[in-house]
Amino acid sequence: MFPNSSSLGHPPFSPKNPQQSSFFSPLPRSVPSSLPLQRAVDPQLYFPTEVGGLAATPIVTLHPMTYGADSPVSTSDAPMSFRGQKRQSEEVYPSHVKRQRIASLNSGRSVVNHAVPLPEERRHSFPRSVWSPVHLVGSSPALAGCVPPLRNTLLPDQTETTLPEAKDQLSQQILQLFQACRQQPSDLNSKELCRSQLQREIQQIFPQSRLFLVGSSLNGFGTRSSDADLCLVVKEEPVNQKTEARRILSVVQELFSTKLSGYIERPQLIRAKVPIVKFRDKISSVEFDLNVNNVVGIRNTFLLRSYAFIENRVRPLVLVIKKWARFHEINDASRGTLNSYSLVLMVLHYLQTLSEPIIPSLQKNYPECFDPAMQLHLVHQAPCAIPPYISKNGSSLGDLLIGFFKYYATEFE
Repeated sequence: MFPNSSSLGHPPFSPKNPQQSSFFSPLPRSVPSSLPLQRAVDPQLYFPTEVGGLAATPIVTLHPMTYGADSPVSTSDAPMSFRGQKRQSEEVYPSHVKRQRIASLNSGRSVVNHAVPLPEERRHSFPRSVWSPVHLVGSSPALAGCVPPLRNTLLPDQTETTLPEAKDQLSQQILQLFQACRQQPSDLNSKELCRSQLQREIQQIFPQSRLFLVGSSLNGFGTRSSDADLCLVVKEEPVNQKTEARRILSVVQELFSTKLSGYIERPQLIRAKVPIVKFRDKISSVEFDLNVNNVVGIRNTFLLRSYAFIENRVRPLVLVIKKWARFHEINDASRGTLNSYSLVLMVLHYLQTLSEPIIPSLQKNYPECFDPAMQLHLVHQAPCAIPPYISKNGSSLGDLLIGFFKYYATEFE
């Protein structure tokens, strides 16, 4: 465990004054030495899954709202635009992992899995008693929809969802690649475990901060080799990315380089337009990018998650196109090519512009679910109310893949 990992039965962190906290002054540069190295590693369960100018003492105002697993979401709180970008990199995995068959293609069905929860004493990403969305136990019947809630269950959730039919050879190959390469519950568990423990350590310096897992790890488009993105929210207001964010990240980098050097390796401060700290978790070997207050990434995570699960052909098609782009070396924004976020948007646009659309415009049809003014601790619940979309377009995965290339080669302007 990290030095400040809680012991069994220890209650979650709850500040005495949740409305205000001077979490940035003074900045404690000297960090106590770490305790003996110890960290729990979650079991590797391999199941198919269906599974984002700084004031001297700035004040964080957290809304004292909490909810339970069955709390309904107010539809008045809840369109957002596709904004923000993420960098996705893939590490080289052994060929037997990449080629691993998770389920039979002939079964036609796949078990929906969700993250193994952390013990109840762990810190949460949300204010006060609000859980991180990875830990949600379920949703009320009023929230039943096509987007699966993130559940708090040690075993794979038994809810089933049909995979698209694959009658032709190309469609079968797409499904085979999807089943072998999509992110598994154990992958998400490792990332969430690291997020939870890092939040405990960071809150020793910034008590009112919250650390969110975002991007492909949570939006349904992740693969086994996906890295992870974290968003550190230190206050409700925007921060200056050139000054405030870099200052905060420099403190985080120092924390990683000193007190947490036994668990974190290669922490680097990247002074980009949206600065990040890049680091690697030694236990899981997952690469992380951590930004400060880039909250649009949190909102986009759950918007894309909604698109990922509204139609069962979306995720396999996105994954195969991302793999194709990676193979042809056109999936690297640092080299002037497309990042994974852009590729996802290209696929969604194509599926929406067909004569018989595969997916609708969720922002247009359900603006209350994607209100950019919605409080962060409600963002993950609103999409659960979206009903499944039944498309009249019966195109196979193979036909859609060929149509994607034809559309962007000859029709798109």
